[in-house]
Amino acid sequence: MMTDSLSPFVMYSARGAIAAGLTHVEHQVGGIEQAIVENPGLAFDLAKTLVESVCQRVLSERGIQYGDNDTLPSLFRAVSRSLPFLPPGTSGEAEVRNSLDRTLNGLQTVIQGICELRNRCGFASHGSADSRPVMESVQALLAAQAADAVVGFLYRVHRQDRTPKGEHPPSYEANPEFNGSVDELHGMVRIFDLEFRPSEVLYEMEPESYRVYLTDFQADSDRVESNAVPDEATKTPL
Repeated sequence: MMTDSLSPFVMYSARGAIAAGLTHVEHQVGGIEQAIVENPGLAFDLAKTLVESVCQRVLSERGIQYGDNDTLPSLFRAVSRSLPFLPPGTSGEAEVRNSLDRTLNGLQTVIQGICELRNRCGFASHGSADSRPVMESVQALLAAQAADAVVGFLYRVHRQDRTPKGEHPPSYEANPEFNGSVDELHGMVRIFDLEFRPSEVLYEMEPESYRVYLTDFQADSDRVESNAVPDEATKTPL
């Protein structure tokens, strides 16, 4: 998109999130749109702040704790672990999951890049003894578009109900065989004098990964059972 007076930059994805309930970031979004032309350095600061605000909001609404001093990349990783990025019907597909992981890694790289640009070129970033390089609107536009894409994607996934009608997300207690298999494979997790079951750690820290591995485990169990049942047509008559 051009950023001249005839075609101003608009953060469509972020504004869609605002319309869906993310109203507290409206001033940040408006500030980025204005800064693209008037103060490109400020756009980097606001882009970082915007993504940070959205990550914190998502974690808060999902009941996940985070620290006041957590960096933006760590906040993004926490959000990535908590969101069901894949539809239930494809969450067990290994290749699909791997492709999504690579995409998320790319988004994390974008987030890290925004942080570094903000630190080196931001208008309101930390003080420096030397003059900072001056960024123009075209570089600020990259940061703004990246932030817009990340914000829109994260909040849309967060708001979307991915549980089909009549189906509930797996609970830890409902899958004792799978939990026992995970514990047997990996052994107890020890931190000082405390011990934790690996299956519980996986369930609490990586709920989406728990669901993926559970799907694989159930599929393998179904295949074993089907192979163990003899075909009626091939039985030898007595």
